[in-house]
Formats: sequence, C-alpha cells, structure tokens
Amino acid sequence: MIRTNNNIPVLFAAILLAGCGVSQSKPDNRPAEETVAANAVSTFALKKDVLSATLRMPGELIAFQQVDLYAKVNSFVKKLYVDVGSTVKAGQLLATMEAPELNAQLAGAESRLHSQEAVYLASKANYDRLYQTSQTPGTVSRNDLDLAYAKQQSDFAQQESAKAAYREIADTRNYLEIRAPFEGVISSRNVSAGAYVGPSGKGSEFPLFSLQQQKKLRLVVSIPEAYTAYLAEKKAVSFTIRSMGGKEFTAVIDRLSGALDSRLRSQRVEMDVDNSNKALLPGMVAEVSIPLNNRDSVFVVPSTAVVSSTEKVFVVRVNNGAAEWVEVRKGREAEGKAEIFGDLYAGDILVEKANDEIRNGSKIAQKK
Repeated sequence: MIRTNNNIPVLFAAILLAGCGVSQSKPDNRPAEETVAANAVSTFALKKDVLSATLRMPGELIAFQQVDLYAKVNSFVKKLYVDVGSTVKAGQLLATMEAPELNAQLAGAESRLHSQEAVYLASKANYDRLYQTSQTPGTVSRNDLDLAYAKQQSDFAQQESAKAAYREIADTRNYLEIRAPFEGVISSRNVSAGAYVGPSGKGSEFPLFSLQQQKKLRLVVSIPEAYTAYLAEKKAVSFTIRSMGGKEFTAVIDRLSGALDSRLRSQRVEMDVDNSNKALLPGMVAEVSIPLNNRDSVFVVPSTAVVSSTEKVFVVRVNNGAAEWVEVRKGREAEGKAEIFGDLYAGDILVEKANDEIRNGSKIAQKK
C-alpha cells in the first residue's frame, strides 16, 4: 500500500519562501541641503585680462647673403686663389681665367679704333680748312661746305662706334678675373686649374664658388595664419640650437613678408642674428620662442570652462540659478587658460569645470 505524505506541499512552500528574499531600500536620511551641496559646481566671475602666450616654432638659420659665382665667358681656369673655408673681403681676387681669342679680338678692336680716329681727324681738318676759306666770299660753295661737315659727323660717329666695340671686348676680358662681391666665406669650390668653364648651362653645370656672408645670419620662421595678428617688427624673440646643448640666443623681428604663402598659409618672418664669433652655421635648425601678447584685454577663462562638443563650443553661464549654454569662439591657450569671444559681459558667473552633462536650462547650484 502506498502512503501519501500530506506535509510535502507545506515543506515546498517554505523552501520557496526562504529562497526569495524580500529587499527593502534604506531611506536617505540626509538633509536636502547636503544633497544639493554634493551636486554643486564651482563658479567664477568673468573678467578681462591679457593672456601672455608663447609660440614655439622651428626655424632655420641661413646666410645673410649668398651667391653662386660663375664665369661670365667661356674660358679655362688659369689659377685659383681661395679654397673652401677661405674668408675673403669684398673685391678680393678669387680666380683668374684665360681665353686667348679675347686678346686677339681686343687687338683687332683697338686697330679699328685707331683707324677710325685717323679718318675722323682727316675729315675734321678738311672741314676746318674749307670753313676758313669760305670766310672769303665766292671761294667755297655752300654745298661743298655742307658735304664736308656731314663727312666729319659721319666719321665721328664711326669713331664712337669703334670706341664702344673696344670697351665691350675690354670689359669682357675683365670678366676673366673673378672677384668677391661682398665679404664672406667660401662654402664650396667646384673647379680646379685647367677646367673649362662658362656661364650657367654653357660650360659650367655648377658654379665656380659659393660665397656666404656669415658674420650676420637670417633666422627664418614660417608663422601660421592664426598667429600673424600678434606679430610686430622689433619684437624680441629667443631661440635655442639643439646641437649646441640648448644654448639660448636672442634676436628681434626685423622683416615681415606681409603676405601668406599660398601653399602653407603662413607668413615668412626674418630676424637678423649677429654671428661675429661664427658660433652659428648656416643651415642650423633652431627652436624659436615668439611671445604672442595681445594689445587689448580680452575675456580669459580656465581652459576647463570651455566645452568643445560635437554641437558647438560653449561655456556654461549661471543665469537665475539655471545653466545657460553660451556659444563662444576660442582664441589662444596657454598655461591652463584660454581666450574666449562671444555674447558675454564682465561679471557673468561661469562654471569653472563645465561639460555637456550640465544641460542647457537645468537647475544648477553653486559651491559656497
């Protein structure tokens, strides 16, 4: 006989009730004032200030003057007087060339000049005699006197032409001497004695010499368009050279190009650097620090007060206890501060650490 246990349903219900715990949340007994204080934000009063920022840009040192020297005429190098690294003065002889055909041309031009001079002297003497004779009426016709005068003028013009031809060849022969146009250092030499040289592309692929003025250098920097408004001539800058252990040098802005490079959208800025001791070399890369001080005061806020969201750039202003998003345009940033421009007024209360979780129009509490 099978017996049925009537206590099984009761036991099953007890187990089920034991497994299902009943949870009760504890009430928040904190005062409402403490809850508001915990959610309060730090604020500050907006005011104008002058933001002192420094722009760091790479720059390049180049020679103040640099020139490649070519031979003016096709010729052969006769003698070189300088080499790479030679310091030369303005007008100093660097090399001499030889071109025998020029000497022959000069001799021929000189002979033609002497011939024309003799012809002119003869026609001038003939005119002078006819003129003296014509003072006696009826001795010389007016037509003969005019012809003699025209012959004299023609011979004079031929003489001047011969002089010009002679000077041209003489000046060309002077080009056989290569002289330094300014004081500097020979940075390269590409020929040796006996080499055939000539103008660029007509005998010489490379220049005879490259001359650089190194006692004064140019520091060249390309400044992006966003910072060109803060540049001014005679503004002091500093720069360092990494290869010299970060030694700091100073200079002033001497020249602004006044136009933006169409490719880089930047302005070329040049500074003259005294290099009398020749410690700096053309081609060195410098890290330039340019102060960007604004002429007028603007609104300056902590960088954390500016929110750059996907919608817009804004700050959170406290207006009658509510958050108000005010769209702004950000200027420069430096040392945790930023310039802002927008519909703001001095004395406005802004949230110091703003974010887009503080919704526009939501209630906001300020920390005391």
